[in-house]
Formats: sequence, C-alpha cells, structure tokens
Amino acid sequence: MQYVHTMPQPAKAPRATPAASDAPESTASGRAAAQRLKIRRELAAAAMELFAAKGYEATTVDEIAGAAGVARRTFFRHFRSKEEAIFPDHDDTLVRAEEVLNAAPAHEHPLDTVCRGIKEVMKMYAAKPAVSVARYKLTREVPTLREAEIASVARYERLFTRYLLGHFDERDHEVGNDDPLLAEVAASAVVTAHNHVLRRWLRADGRGDVMTQLDHAFAIVRDTFGTGIGAGRVAGTDASKGPAASVTGDGEVLVAVARTDAPLDEVMRTIQQALKVR
Repeated sequence: MQYVHTMPQPAKAPRATPAASDAPESTASGRAAAQRLKIRRELAAAAMELFAAKGYEATTVDEIAGAAGVARRTFFRHFRSKEEAIFPDHDDTLVRAEEVLNAAPAHEHPLDTVCRGIKEVMKMYAAKPAVSVARYKLTREVPTLREAEIASVARYERLFTRYLLGHFDERDHEVGNDDPLLAEVAASAVVTAHNHVLRRWLRADGRGDVMTQLDHAFAIVRDTFGTGIGAGRVAGTDASKGPAASVTGDGEVLVAVARTDAPLDEVMRTIQQALKVR
C-alpha cells in the first residue's frame, strides 16, 4: 500500500445552509430598519420643536432637516411633506395592527381581534405622552395636519372593516343579510371608541390609565355588536354546525346549550344577552 504525501490544504469552509447565509443579511436588514426608524423619529422631533417655536407655516423642510442633522434629500426619503413629519410611526403601527389580525387564533371572536389590533395604535401614543399631547394641540391649530390625521385614521378603519368582512362567506353578501352591514358599522365603532378615549386622554395632558379606559370602551362595543357580527363563526369550520351556543328559558330558569368547540367568550356573551333580554 502506498501513501501519497501531499501538502496540507486549508480546511474548506462548510457550505452555508440557506438559513446560515440569510442570517447576516437579516441582521443587516434589521440594523437598516432600526436606523431608518431612528432618523424618522429625529426628524419628527425636530419638526415638532420648530413648529412649536416658529409656527407650522413659518417652518421649512430645510430647517427641519438641518435641525435633525441630515440633508434635505434625506428628509424626502422618509417623508413626502412636512406635515407627514409629525406622524412618523403610523406606517409601522399599521403593519403591527395587521400582524395582530393575521396571527389571530381561530377561536377568537373577530371583534375581539380588531380591538386587540387597534390597541397597537394606542400603545404608539401612550409610549410618548408629552409628544402625543403636543402633537394633538398642534393638529387642533393647523387644518392641514388635522386632515393628515383623519387620513391616517381612515387607513385603520379600512383595515379593520376588511378583516371583519372577511369573516363572512361571499354568499352572505346579499340583500336582506345584515351581517356585512354590522361588520362595517362595528369597525367604525371600534375606531370611534378608540379615538374618543384617546382624545379624552390627550385633553387630560396624557394622565390616567388610558389602556384601562380603552378596555372599558371596547366592552361597550362588544356588548353592542358582539352577539351579532360573526356570532359562532370560526374560520375553517362548517357553517352547518349551527350557532356556537343557544339559550332557552322557562320562568326563572335559563338553559344554555353549546357546541364542544364553541369559544368560551361567545358562550358567555350569548348568556349575557339572554339575561338582558329577560
């Protein structure tokens, strides 16, 4: 047996798996996103300070960019106009709200999911009370900013309406069926409840437990619409199974019958509604 002596070769680096090769790219993407958000917030802070000191109309984009330490072209990479600069987080918050809807468990009532989704908006405001209060006062004084704020709210409402409507089969969208109407009205009600609580909190200079106040407002919305919109509907289940729960009464006694796969919150809402009717 002959042995062939060869010069030692450097060890070959193992071929990267797709997951390993994606990791640096993912990390770099994360850093870029964090840097982008940092610049957006710095521009927004500079804009707020200048608007407060000089007034909205007297402040220019060049001044905002200069105060943030960036070039004018950098400003326009992040915002289309100076009014957008005081709403730096709405795009990201809309994405987070949509992620809540997409990740909702199958058993959750769609109205509860929407309430959880819009909480992402309240968290955005509550994270920086002083900035939120200052922005609120500014939007009351400048019609252009007020219009921009209204446009942002409309985007959330459209998202939630689409989600609620998505819990009805196409055959349900017909004359005489009020479920799609309930979906649209309920989405508006959730947004209105959120905005009412938010405005009340902002007028109080950001004091108080705004999330508890929001939960109370949502409870009112659920009591009003929860037993109608999508009641007993769970994505992917057979509609022929019937409602999640039903209640019958005889004198002072109520008897509740529920499917074994019925969501507990839906059963409780059905019982509560029956008690109120009686």
